Amino acid sequence: MVQKYQSPVRVYKYPFELVMAAYEKRFPTCPEIPVFLGSEILHESRSEDGAIHVIERSCKLNVDAPRLLKKIAGVDYVFFIQKNTVNWRERTLRIEAHNETFASRVVVRETCSYSVHPDNEEWTCFEQSASLDIKSFFGFESTVEKIAMKQYTSNIKRGKEVIEHYLKELISQGITFIPRWSPPAAKDERAPAVGRAPGDILLDSGAAGTSREPAVSPCPAPEAASPDADKLDADYIERYLGQLSPMQESCLIRLRQWLQETHKGKIPKDEHILRFLRARDFNIDKAREMLCQSLAWRKQYQVDFILQSWRPPALLQEYYTGGWHYQDKDGRPLYILRLGQMDTKGLVKALGEESLLRHVLSINEEGQKRCEENTNIFGRPITSWTCLVDLEGLNMRHLWRPGVKALLRIIEVVEDNYPETLGRLLIVRAPRVFPVLWTLVSPFINENTRQKFLIYSGNNYQGSGGLVDYVDKEVIPDFLGGDCMCTVSEGGLVPKSLYQTEDELENSDHIRLWTETIYHSASVLKGAPHEILVEILEGESVITWDFDILKGDVVFSLFHSKRAPEPSHKEATSPSPSAAGDNVQLIDKSWVLGVDYSRVESPLVCREGESIQGSHVTRWPGFYILQWRMHGPLPCSSSSLPRVDDVLASLQGSSHKCKLIYYYEVLASKDFRCTASLGRVCLASSFNASSTSPSLVGLSSM
Repeated sequence: MVQKYQSPVRVYKYPFELVMAAYEKRFPTCPEIPVFLGSEILHESRSEDGAIHVIERSCKLNVDAPRLLKKIAGVDYVFFIQKNTVNWRERTLRIEAHNETFASRVVVRETCSYSVHPDNEEWTCFEQSASLDIKSFFGFESTVEKIAMKQYTSNIKRGKEVIEHYLKELISQGITFIPRWSPPAAKDERAPAVGRAPGDILLDSGAAGTSREPAVSPCPAPEAASPDADKLDADYIERYLGQLSPMQESCLIRLRQWLQETHKGKIPKDEHILRFLRARDFNIDKAREMLCQSLAWRKQYQVDFILQSWRPPALLQEYYTGGWHYQDKDGRPLYILRLGQMDTKGLVKALGEESLLRHVLSINEEGQKRCEENTNIFGRPITSWTCLVDLEGLNMRHLWRPGVKALLRIIEVVEDNYPETLGRLLIVRAPRVFPVLWTLVSPFINENTRQKFLIYSGNNYQGSGGLVDYVDKEVIPDFLGGDCMCTVSEGGLVPKSLYQTEDELENSDHIRLWTETIYHSASVLKGAPHEILVEILEGESVITWDFDILKGDVVFSLFHSKRAPEPSHKEATSPSPSAAGDNVQLIDKSWVLGVDYSRVESPLVCREGESIQGSHVTRWPGFYILQWRMHGPLPCSSSSLPRVDDVLASLQGSSHKCKLIYYYEVLASKDFRCTASLGRVCLASSFNASSTSPSLVGLSSM
């Protein structure tokens, strides 16, 4: 595999001619670079007017490699051929180098360039790129690659330090200005440059030029100056993106260049690209794949415009217990989530997962925006935020399966599209039920993210080692014992009267982020129950259900059949024929109860407004039918459909239609038992605090 390196643009705040004088001091040998043992000029030439100067050298380098490897290779040093082409007219220097030693086994190529800064002609830019291709090396290819990359990266920044060292040396000698090259016809008699004593080392081209005022000191850098809109400045990276190693800088630049060359849409910001690289440990191929999938997702669902288009419903603003609250001690934006006070079940049933996901995405987009603002405010890179989660009030109702499933789906979307945005997660007042939630959720959270979790139970978040280590005392919320008033909603139970059906939730102008919803809606009509088919291939499975009766009273039953029924939408005694659109019947009217199918759960009468959860452990493979029918007189015959007398009796009711929302899932028996056991162990055990990682006391034996 070919290893590549591309440097950012490094800026010397000195004129090109002065930088070239400093560069020439590196030859024939340079004590400031221990690995560089010396050089010898092989060829030198100049153009007639002196504008082009070409020097080809053989450079001797020491290699910091194990003695055994040197002995096997039979060499103590390696030689490189370096060709320098300086163009005084254009004020550029191009350096091309390749290895001479082991050229048939290892191919090393390097290209460097010095040029004038496009926005300030008194500054000089430097760029560097290289490639390493190890074809074969006595079976030590991997070792040689690691040694070569380690030594190369360690010398990259050292090269800039050496140039700056010699620049300071020149200035200390009084050499602060070297005239620019001029054509021979414009030359005057030679004269010492201003401020230079006889005997100073001068470049041939620098000795001739027009007189001018010396540049005594470098100019200050403009804020966030970048030498080219398509290139990254090393100072810009340090100021806005943070300290990166040379190879990390290279990965960022190469991925950015690839996007500029191939991506037709909007190029993401540099800090956004960097997050994907960090999420994939700077593996550029994996980061590119992840980023491209995310960019396609953002375009498909118009996520770039979500802050302008999304307006949280009033119900969400009232019952969603989260909001932004100043920043932590590191300058990260602080988001507070009072999860224990949130009726997650009510929000899902009243708003649907679509609205909750869209709201979470808007929070993440707002978080990135706040990071940029804080970067400018505090004068240092702020690329992530802190989340403070209060679990006071968390109980088993938060662990109902549809809610956990919705949470996992949201986590998956956020992990895929907003990696490395969470700097720290502070969880306080974690109750005994928390280990169950953590066991269910943690496998879906990236390992890098899990390491950022700090968890406290009870009042252990107070005092030294608690919140005050991460959040200024002045901004700790009042509900956690601080003095700062927090405007985050206190939540509460969502009224069941606000629950909506699947059809009602779909009435939105937004492009749907999820094509499937966790909860489905159904209508139960007079004479037409709603039925769902579940096929079980093996015994000892568990069918679980969760449903809410929004209108009317229904009877819930569970049946088993060895043969598969055929679904059909049947007409019912409903005033509106279209009302049966979300009503499906499976049990044929010719089927006989006890012969063609059997009842495996006793009928359960469910009243309007009730929430029902339950499960059934299957004993046989085959087809199971979940049925909801209108509550009325029980049928006298074995037919699954009510008789005419029953229909007439039910007409005396106040409604011709019942409405419900439902969720069901099939689990392996062992998974269901494990979840139930976790709940029992959790309720019976104590939860010890930990300031570094979740403590699952009582769960270690599971």
